[in-house]
Amino acid sequence: MKTIISSIAVLVCTVVVAADQSSHLVTLFDGKTLDGWEGDLKTFRVDDGAIVGGSLKAEVPRNEFLCFKREYGDFELRLKFKVLGKGANAGIQIRSRRVPNHHEMIGYQADLGDGWWGSLYDESRRKKMLAAADAEAVAKVLKRDDWNDYRIRCQGNRVQLWINEQQTVDYTELDCTLEQRGLIGLQIHGGPPSEAWYKDITIEELP
Repeated sequence: MKTIISSIAVLVCTVVVAADQSSHLVTLFDGKTLDGWEGDLKTFRVDDGAIVGGSLKAEVPRNEFLCFKREYGDFELRLKFKVLGKGANAGIQIRSRRVPNHHEMIGYQADLGDGWWGSLYDESRRKKMLAAADAEAVAKVLKRDDWNDYRIRCQGNRVQLWINEQQTVDYTELDCTLEQRGLIGLQIHGGPPSEAWYKDITIEELP
């Protein structure tokens, strides 16, 4: 009997290890440098293990984006964020592109900021809210001026968003002409003195 139990235990452990090895989770930010990222380094910096956009000491002149250089299509992106400053606004671009010879990006944005938390906006393209989060539901889980989790899942023409595991958006894109692949970008929105902090950024590509 002991032999049988031992064999089962070995089999279970083998399966668990195989599952761990098959994971395609990739870290996009090493917590120390901006290797693999590109953008305005006067606006973005690394501070205390996080990427920080903007400043609490001066107005943010315009929208700025720090982009990861590799493109992604179907994926699950996870990161932590906090947004500081009265009237602060920020967001995470997904399946997006740089506007040529311009500071803006075009594409889907998982939004951040009062009136926008957890909503899906179409930045510089249709320029409208594609799916609005339930503000009351988000308010119950959001930790203001502190770290929060954002989970962003894109698969096919479906985009899903969660803040602190509270689902805020489940959106299906009906326009089949829109590209469903592109860059990931971290935004600080132009406006009053404010900062957007991002860390623990990981991505898993989906089949």
